[in-house]
Amino acid sequence: MAKCAVTGKGTLSGRRIVRKGLRKSKGGIGLHITSATKRTFKANLQRIRVRDENGTVKRVWVSAKAIRSGQVTKA
Repeated sequence: MAKCAVTGKGTLSGRRIVRKGLRKSKGGIGLHITSATKRTFKANLQRIRVRDENGTVKRVWVSAKAIRSGQVTKA
């Protein structure tokens, strides 16, 4: 998978946790985890044309956060 050329953001792995039971605050014995399915968290990457320091235009993968914060200049 692609990575952000500016921030280095990429794909992270994690789990989707399913809980069962009644919370202690509601009078139960607490929540218990019944399954934890593996999944991937993908960064919001956009392929845009960027102008670098030398003035050349390149097409690179950049995260949406880097675009919004102005870390890159669009060509």
